[in-house]
Amino acid sequence: MKVKNEIKRELKVLEVPNWGGYFRKSWENSFAGHLSKEDKNAIYLDSFLWHLCSWGAVNCSTNEEAVRLFHSQKKDKCLIFYQYLDTVYKVENAKKLNVQDLLYDPSHMFYGDIYVMDWEKKWTFMMTHEIECGPYFIAT
Repeated sequence: MKVKNEIKRELKVLEVPNWGGYFRKSWENSFAGHLSKEDKNAIYLDSFLWHLCSWGAVNCSTNEEAVRLFHSQKKDKCLIFYQYLDTVYKVENAKKLNVQDLLYDPSHMFYGDIYVMDWEKKWTFMMTHEIECGPYFIAT
């Protein structure tokens, strides 16, 4: 994960390889647990977790409001992961983490779909590889 140098000094980032699948499932259980397996299949949640928002299967904020809510959250500890990569980043002392600090390349769908999840799973922020979709923010 790349972040600006002045922020990097404050963040404590631990790279955790091979845990992407576990945390994507944990995310799904926390934010899409209200859906049946059939509902999840109908919105193609197995393709992209953010379909939860784009298909209207959860109350969420979008665009500038999603970014504002992400920036306003208390971010002591959070996780950052991608849709198709198995590396997860555990970030501590993340209070100043903002959208500009995230490695984000919407032209590359593997890196473009990025999820930030509060350690206690109270909220999540997503940026997608599709310019017209998102960003999204969900609070439980």
